[in-house]
Amino acid sequence: MNDTRQKNRFFRSVMQIAIPVALQSMLQSSFAMIDQLMVGRLGSVSVAAVEVAGRPPFIYSVVLGAVASITGIMIAQYLGSGDMKAADRSLSVNLTAVTALAAVFMVLCLMLPEPIVRIYTKDPQIIEAGTEYLKLIAWTYVPMGLSSVLAVMIRCMDRAAYPLYAGIASALVNTFLNYLLIFGRCGFPELGVTGAAAASVISQLVNAGIILILFIKIQKQRKESFCFSVRLGRAGFIQYLVMLMPVVVNEFLWSLGQNVNTFIYGHIGTEALAAMSLTGPVQGLFIGALSGLSQAAGILIGKQLGAGKYEQAYAQSKKLVWYGFAGSLILSGLLLVLCRPYTHLYNVEPQVRTTAAYLLAAFAVLAPVKVANMILGGGILRSGGKTFYLVIIDMTGTWLVGAPLGLLTAFVFHLPVTWVYFILSQEELVRLLITFAVFRKKKWMDSISDQEVLL
Repeated sequence: MNDTRQKNRFFRSVMQIAIPVALQSMLQSSFAMIDQLMVGRLGSVSVAAVEVAGRPPFIYSVVLGAVASITGIMIAQYLGSGDMKAADRSLSVNLTAVTALAAVFMVLCLMLPEPIVRIYTKDPQIIEAGTEYLKLIAWTYVPMGLSSVLAVMIRCMDRAAYPLYAGIASALVNTFLNYLLIFGRCGFPELGVTGAAAASVISQLVNAGIILILFIKIQKQRKESFCFSVRLGRAGFIQYLVMLMPVVVNEFLWSLGQNVNTFIYGHIGTEALAAMSLTGPVQGLFIGALSGLSQAAGILIGKQLGAGKYEQAYAQSKKLVWYGFAGSLILSGLLLVLCRPYTHLYNVEPQVRTTAAYLLAAFAVLAPVKVANMILGGGILRSGGKTFYLVIIDMTGTWLVGAPLGLLTAFVFHLPVTWVYFILSQEELVRLLITFAVFRKKKWMDSISDQEVLL
C-alpha cells in the first residue's frame, strides 16, 4: 500500500511540473506553426528565408537552454538541501551570465547580418529577406534570456503553471501581430517576413514583463526577501564554471552541428530547405509535448540528489524514461497519420509538400530515440552536475557521426534530402547507447554541495 502511495505521489509530482511545461512548449510550437503558415502564404522563398535567418537565434536559444539547465541543477539541489540563500546566488549569477550572452549574440547579428545569412544559401532573394529578418530578431535575445532563467526559479519553487500563463499571453500577442504586420491588416503596413520578426520582438518583451511580475509576486510571499548576489567565492566560482562551461561548449558545438545540417539542406536546393523548414513546427510540437518530462527530471531528480537520496533518484529516473518512451510511441503513430494533411496547409510547390511529408514520417520513426536522449541526457544526467559526461556523448554523436554522414550522403552520394536527414539522424541512436551506459554506471549521481570541484 505504501509503495502504491509513493508511486502515485511521484507521478503527481512529475505531472505538476511536466504538464505546464509541456503545455507551454506545445503552445509556443503551435503558434510557431501558425507563424510559419502565415509566412508560408508568401511562398517558398519566404519560408526558406526565415529558416536560414533563424539559425543564429537557434544557436542562441540552445546555449541559453544550457545556462537555464545549469540554473535548474543549482537551484533544485540547493532547495533540496534547504539552502535558500545559495539558490538566490545561483539565480543572480545565471541572470548575469545570460545577459552577457545575449549582448554578444545581439552585437554579432546586428553587425554581420548579411554575411551570416550567406553561409546557408546562395539565393539572392533568400539573402535579402533573411538579412532584414535577422536584424530585427536579434532584439529578442535579452528578454528571452531573462525570462528563461527567471522561469526556472519559478518552476523550482513549485509554481510551474506561472510561466505557462506568460507563454499564453505572449503567443497570442505574437500571432495577432503576425496577422497585422505580415499581411498589412487593419491599416498596418505589409512587411512580410520583417513583420514576423517585429511581432516576435514585441511578444518576447511581453513574455519577459509578465514573468518578471510573477517572479516579484512569488518573492513577496517568501519569509526572506530575495537577495541579488554574485559572490560565489573562489571555490564556488570554480564549481560553477566546471558545471557551466562543458554544457555551454557542448550545446554551442551541438547547435553548430545542426547549422551544418542546415548548410547541407540549403545547398541541396531551395525546395529541400523549404521542405525541411516546414517540419520544424511539428518537430517542436512533438518534442514540446514531452519536454516537461525532461524538466521534471532535472528538478525532481536534482532535489533527490541534493537531499542525498541516491537510490530513490535512480529508481525515479528509470520511471521517467519509461513515461517518455510510452508517450513518444503514441505521438509517433499520430504523426504518421497526419503528416500528409499537415503539409497541404502550405502554399508551396507540390514537390515541397511531398518531401516535407516524407521528412515528417522519418522524424516519427526517430522520435522515440530523440525523446529518450532528451530525458536521459537533457534532464537526468545533468541533474547530478557532472556535465562533462554530456560533452563526450553529444560531440561523439554530432561531429563523429551526424555531420560526416550528412556531408557524405549529400555531397558524395547525392541522396535526396529525406535520406540525408534519416541517415545523419542515426547520431541519436549512437548518443542513446552511450548515454544509457553512463546512466547504468551511476557515476553521474552526486550532490553539488558535496563537490569541491566537479571532476
